[in-house]
Amino acid sequence: MPVVHIATVVPISLTVGANRIIPAVAIPHPLGNPKLDKEDEKLLRRSLVEKALSALETSIDDQTVF
Repeated sequence: MPVVHIATVVPISLTVGANRIIPAVAIPHPLGNPKLDKEDEKLLRRSLVEKALSALETSIDDQTVF
């Protein structure tokens, strides 16, 4: 089953063997940024989810950071 690992520390994801990796925002807030206003944070989160969905659709042979 294809999965996407959204991770704040990409080297760890590579070490553990994750195949599809999306770099996250920051360790305390991987899928958001509390400094942004509500609309901008919504756009940021949507962007990460859309990138993850695109990664799921992408055929890969090796570990890939999107």
